[in-house]
Parts: sequence; structure tokens; C-alpha cells
Amino acid sequence: MAAAIETHDLTRRFGTLTAVDHLNLSVPEASIYGLLGPNGSGKSTAIRMLCGLLTPSEGTASVLGLSVPDQAEALRRKIGYMTQRFSLYEDLTVLENLSFMAEIQSLPRRERKGRIDSLLQVFDLGKQIRQRAGTMSGGQRQRLALAAATIHRPQLLFLDEPTSAVDPQSRRDFWETLFNLVDQGTTIVVSTHYMDEAERCHFLAILDRGMVAAQGAPRTLQEDIDATIVEVEAEQPNRTRKALLAVDGVFSVTQLGVRLRVLMNKSVTTPLVHVQSALKSRSPDARARLTTATLEDVFVAATQGRYRKQQRGPKQATPGARP
Repeated sequence: MAAAIETHDLTRRFGTLTAVDHLNLSVPEASIYGLLGPNGSGKSTAIRMLCGLLTPSEGTASVLGLSVPDQAEALRRKIGYMTQRFSLYEDLTVLENLSFMAEIQSLPRRERKGRIDSLLQVFDLGKQIRQRAGTMSGGQRQRLALAAATIHRPQLLFLDEPTSAVDPQSRRDFWETLFNLVDQGTTIVVSTHYMDEAERCHFLAILDRGMVAAQGAPRTLQEDIDATIVEVEAEQPNRTRKALLAVDGVFSVTQLGVRLRVLMNKSVTTPLVHVQSALKSRSPDARARLTTATLEDVFVAATQGRYRKQQRGPKQATPGARP
């Protein structure tokens, strides 16, 4: 599969802060590639460099066969960019915003009306054609922003946390639209901090403090997680959680109601026995079982687990671990 984007050690520094640290990505054509991470992980900075809006401090990037930022002007005609914050004119109507964007993107005049009419239908904005953007709902504004970003039929679409201010149904509808665009050959790079959205991507890069902590297809990441997951049910889950955090080999415990998801180092050869033994004295009512990983487990194992290991430093052998 051909790559729409290739980066090699792409880095961006702001003074002493390294926002993106030696980023290496290969984004396949006609796919949705997700950048998953919390605020401050470097997602937006990476996208701005790939769009040619920021000059890298180090490294190289090729986007649709063009070098950025050197060929950013030529690239601009081939990409669409939807920012996290609504960036259209709130005092203009839907039609006026789309007409303005058609002019900005140099869409031939003879094509503009037909293209705008098509977008109004695709994004269900026909009834809002005379409505000012500033009075629209979050979901309507989102659809308008995506329509504007795709008015010139870009080969590559960058979406920076596009669903942060919309309801769940609008998010579902939005993602259906994205898959339709991919079916038409568009490549999409989307940044998000929602795990359910990350699962919808064909490929993912998990960013942590500017670095890639893990990357690959979501299912592959879940199968190859560098941890063993034990699920525990307890009548007093918070007390049980605190007890499990003190157990050797455990580096994360997340509470979900009465359930606990326990992430353990893979070096523990008998994880279930190890947890059950710890619970026997601390929480005898608790029940434990091995389970499969979620994408949230992958994120925790790739980020939080790595830092906990660094903070703890060299350890004595864990009971039940390989020598």
C-alpha cells in the first residue's frame, strides 16, 4: 500500500520545550490514520508541520510526494484542514461561508454552484443555507466545517480533534461521513483523545510527550500489548484498587464501577495466581480473571506503564517472574 505521508525523525522545539520528538510515521493512502494522545502530547503540532504551517526543527516529511514545508504552497491545493476550533465566519451564512471557501480554493466558477449544492445535500445543510454560522448547533457547525474543508476535493484531509464539542450521535454521523470519503480515495489524518474514535481508525500512533509510544492497527496493538490484563470484581473496589497498586508487578489499576482492570508486567509468569494470592489477604471477597486488552489498556501500557518503570528503576525479582 502506497504511503500518503512519510516522516523521518520529524521534530519541533519551542525554546527548551520539545513538542514533537523524532516522529516517524508512514500513513497509507485511502485510510484513516489516528493520532491518539492527551492535550500537550504533540498532536496539533505534528499536524501543523505536515500541513506546512510550521517549520520542523529537525527531520523531514513527505506529504503526497511533496517535501514540507519547502513545497507547502503546492501542497495547499491538495489538502484540507479542519481545526479543533470552529474557524469559519460566524456572521456569514452557510452559503456565504461555502462560497467564500470555494473562491479561496480557486474552484472554477462554473463548478461552484454544483459543488456547493452537492455538499449541502451530503452534509444535510440544505435547511440551514441562509442561517448564520454563529447561530448553528455544534453538530451543524461541525458538518459545515467539514464541508468547507472538502470543497476542493482534497486528496488528504487533516482533522484536529474535530468532534470535541458535539454530541455522541453527531460524532457517529461524522465518522460515517469520513468512511465515505475514504471509500472515494481520500486519506484522513485525525487527532483525538477519545478511545472509541481511535478504535474506528485503520491505523494509530499513540503520542506521549511528543514521542510515539506505540503505533499500528488498533486490533494489532491490543493483541501485542506489553502487559497482562486481569479483571477483578470486588464489593469494595476502591480499597481493593489501593491494595493491588502495592503488589509487585502491577503498574496500573483502573476502576470501572465494581470492576477493576489490573495491568501487570508480562514478566510475571502466573499473573492470575499472583493477583489471587494478593487478594486472599487484602480483599478475600474479590474475584479475578484474565481478560483481553482494550485500546485504553494499550494506551496506559504504552505511556503510564513506561514512566512508572523508569521512576521505580531497577527492582528485585518479582515473585513468579522469570529470572
